[in-house]
Amino acid sequence: MLSLPICFKKKNSPCHCTLAFLYQEYRDTSKQQEIDLRRQRDGLTVKAEASGGLSSSMSSPPVGQLQLRNSINPMSLWQNLAIVQNSSLLNELSQKEIIMQEAMFELVSSEASYYKSLEILETTFLHNPVLSNTLSNSDMHFLFSNIKEVVKASESFLIDLENRIEQSILISDVCDIVHQHATEHFHVFNTYVVNQVYQEKTYRRILQENVAFRDAITSLEKLPCLRGLSFTSFLILPFQRIVRLKLLVQNILKKVEENSERETNAIKAHKELEQIVKDCNEGVRKMSRTEELISIEKTLEFKCKSVPIISHSRWLLKKGEVQQMSGPKSTRTIRSRKLYQPVYLFLFNNLLLITKRNSSGDKFQVLDSCTRAMLRTEDQEDQGQQLANIFNLKLLENQEERQVSYMLKTTSMSDKHRWICALTPHRCMLSIPDSPQVQCIQSYTAQEPDELSVEMADVLNILERTDDGWMMGERLHDSERGWFPTRVVEEIQNKEVRAQNRKEVLRIQQNKIDGPPSGVRGAVCNVYHQMDVV
Repeated sequence: MLSLPICFKKKNSPCHCTLAFLYQEYRDTSKQQEIDLRRQRDGLTVKAEASGGLSSSMSSPPVGQLQLRNSINPMSLWQNLAIVQNSSLLNELSQKEIIMQEAMFELVSSEASYYKSLEILETTFLHNPVLSNTLSNSDMHFLFSNIKEVVKASESFLIDLENRIEQSILISDVCDIVHQHATEHFHVFNTYVVNQVYQEKTYRRILQENVAFRDAITSLEKLPCLRGLSFTSFLILPFQRIVRLKLLVQNILKKVEENSERETNAIKAHKELEQIVKDCNEGVRKMSRTEELISIEKTLEFKCKSVPIISHSRWLLKKGEVQQMSGPKSTRTIRSRKLYQPVYLFLFNNLLLITKRNSSGDKFQVLDSCTRAMLRTEDQEDQGQQLANIFNLKLLENQEERQVSYMLKTTSMSDKHRWICALTPHRCMLSIPDSPQVQCIQSYTAQEPDELSVEMADVLNILERTDDGWMMGERLHDSERGWFPTRVVEEIQNKEVRAQNRKEVLRIQQNKIDGPPSGVRGAVCNVYHQMDVV
């Protein structure tokens, strides 16, 4: 477990010391060390320079208030702080308790780093007169939303965390403070994150239309205090932080002693944060999905029975062009230039539309439709290049209340498997007790509705994989599923490591059901989409 040196400020005043790491840098370094630690557990070789932060012998003034300071290597552990090393704690505490101290220390120190980055967003961008003079009041609102309230919530949270640690270098608990602030103050995250759809649109538009704004942003991004980071990396901080905070509490919950007060506080904090993350995700999805449905409906032309598209219970799962084998089976010949005709599929969570583009390419004529529950697929073996990557799609009851079949061809094997899994998910969603696991070593942002955005250090169970570089996985910490490229993950080979991951997940899931423990409970064995503002 790693941590960043923490700012202990004067009581009831914000910290203005200089952090060696901004939150974006801290987060990337933290995730890389998570990956390297997991590699060590998995028996893999880790580059020496990658784990340098773990062996740091960084010093700190042996006083009650630890000061933020610049350092060649600012990543440090609680046990490496001089005030801790100069005490007798490391000889008195068990290894398990030291690990707990590290987990709690990381939560506090990362909050200090996050707050520093928020300060830069506020002072360098929000309150910059040159930048604000290039924007209208409405653009300022959509671009920055309620960021002032978010900063205020972080400042209040950090003050309470730091005050707790000022009481003793042996941290008693932090999850009770997390629960209190999540309940009373963290609702500001929902407002900010849900505004992301408008934030992204506004930013794209003013970048194209407003030369003065574009020049101002370019100039500000060159300031030394930004460390080469982009304006948008600061805009997306709040959602990144609330997700990360949930994972940090979850990490504490994995390590805490069962039936203890710490466990009770960790369970309550985790549940509250999980609900906030869920509400944020649902808010963003609801707005994005509604706008997407409106956009799709405008492009559809129904030559047959019209189907209402816009519905609060409907969203797009996958869309794209495939090739339909044309003509009766007896006339299918390799020589035929019209062996396949392009069709365009719109697959929603409860409906499939089979369409074709019009001559201008901006409209889609609906040829057929079927509820998703009445779809069946059958994979077909490749029979040469012309008959490669094909599968049968059966509509048990189409718009005309009859059964029809389509033989479809995709551009690749992975695209075929993705369509089969999307059309008939029961074929691809089965998990096995010791299913393969991977950890993400490179972040990936979903490009299609059926893909999953993954972050460095995410751990996933693998449900499907193709030979041409794609996997379908289920992320352990939030059970989100989707496809991602094989190149961004590495497989966890050690069975014991996989078993431990499943055990930790089950403990979290069990706590969701049971809530805080009452009496003795047996040992238990066996969430983003990152907002992407460009």
